[in-house]
Amino acid sequence: MPSRWIGGLDEAGRGSWIGPMILGAFRIPRSDLGRLVDLGVRDSKLLPPARRSELEAELARCGEIRTRSVPPPVIDRWVRRHGLNELEIRGFLHLIRGWDDTEIIADACDVDAERFAARLRAGAPAGALVSAHHRADRTFPIVGAASIVAKVRRDRSVARILDRLGAGPASGYPSDPKTEAVVRACLRPGEPWPVWLRASWKTTARVLGPRGRTTLDDFSR
Repeated sequence: MPSRWIGGLDEAGRGSWIGPMILGAFRIPRSDLGRLVDLGVRDSKLLPPARRSELEAELARCGEIRTRSVPPPVIDRWVRRHGLNELEIRGFLHLIRGWDDTEIIADACDVDAERFAARLRAGAPAGALVSAHHRADRTFPIVGAASIVAKVRRDRSVARILDRLGAGPASGYPSDPKTEAVVRACLRPGEPWPVWLRASWKTTARVLGPRGRTTLDDFSR
């Protein structure tokens, strides 16, 4: 017999330079799954910001949302000691506590999707059925819903950071010139690493030079 519930897992901001990574989980009764299709739920990257926000509000009314915010200092420590994949697995397992009688579909960050799924299964609630797939946010509406929740809350977090810094809009990603301009303008030699910046990213060393590399080693111990 199919599980009564179906849930999706995805993240936003995994590769970002500024701000947290947000892990998102969304669960809905299997009988209501068609509602996601009717709403036009899909991969958050395929939706404009205003529509993502509208859909997040709709999802909150029709299902269960759980999110976990992982700040840059935590990401930096895990990158050096255990790896980002392991951090993501631990975070997802925290989100799905109590989700027995649920089919759970995750967007796999590991190059080996089945290995990622096996790690999740090892810690998942009894009775949960877990699978993981590459580009699951584009294939399964339930994972698209999780991607929307994660993306909206991630964008809000970055907007708050930029507002506190007095900076204009920026994506937070290292490939964005506006983001690099924010980092260059806000960092000063000798100052502590700000909690909004991922010191372990190669872009940090590139932008800050030898000082960045030396301080990074100290920061990550």
